[in-house]
Amino acid sequence: MKKGLRIWALLAVCIGLSGLLAGCRTVTQRANTADTWSKVKQQKKVVVGLDDSFVPMGFRQKSGKLVGYDIDLARAVFKLYGIKVDFQTIDWNMNVTELHNGTIDLIWNGFSITPQRQKQAAFSDTYLYNDQVLVTLKKNKIKSFADMQGKVLGAQTGSSGANDIDTYPKLLKNRIKNHEAVTYDSFTNAFIDLNVGRIQGLLIDSTYANYYIKHQAHPENYRVTTGALPKEKFAVGMRKGDVTMRHKINAGLKQLAANGTLKKINEKWFGSNVDTPLLK
Repeated sequence: MKKGLRIWALLAVCIGLSGLLAGCRTVTQRANTADTWSKVKQQKKVVVGLDDSFVPMGFRQKSGKLVGYDIDLARAVFKLYGIKVDFQTIDWNMNVTELHNGTIDLIWNGFSITPQRQKQAAFSDTYLYNDQVLVTLKKNKIKSFADMQGKVLGAQTGSSGANDIDTYPKLLKNRIKNHEAVTYDSFTNAFIDLNVGRIQGLLIDSTYANYYIKHQAHPENYRVTTGALPKEKFAVGMRKGDVTMRHKINAGLKQLAANGTLKKINEKWFGSNVDTPLLK
């Protein structure tokens, strides 16, 4: 290629990259500044993004019907404002990207508050506490995080558990085989591998683990171990610009706590074994 043509080619690439970066900045700026409540109220519809295999927060029954704790809670909150909730299944690893792009309005699916996520999204008040636990098969005789030495660990891609593995390396990362977890698109697939022995441990939300194990044919085959990882806070994720949305959701959660609806939803999905700051 001649020198002049090379220069023009390089300029074209630079211009293309500049346009792409500008587009990314525009999307982020809009997400951080635009308050969309008036649009949501006018359309009487809000779109919630979720992983539809996350029991019991939001999952599909064999019939295909979408059910779950967060499904009931989201509908109850927006019913107060006469707004319908549409649920959109997303790639969980792309949840914040979908939020910024406007594909969804909220992330409401056992979404834990973390410092990394707080840089990219705003959060409602905490409505449920959660722990990251290690699930193993009792036959493997793993009774602590330390017993995962040289063993294969699984986690969901983009989950707070996967983040904890890197954030607190002394607890699991430095012990497990290859010092890396095997990651899965869903916990459903991770449990399949755990049950057949491809992995020996699974770091997972306690809400999912307890529900899943309770509904297995032989729950006695599993062991749930709690380590030194900090307690997590489940909250609704939204764009930073949606200040009014945040206010409305927080007010709605408080109203549900006051009128007894939240207690009923808690008992429906967790019985008495639930830890929520809204009822304290």
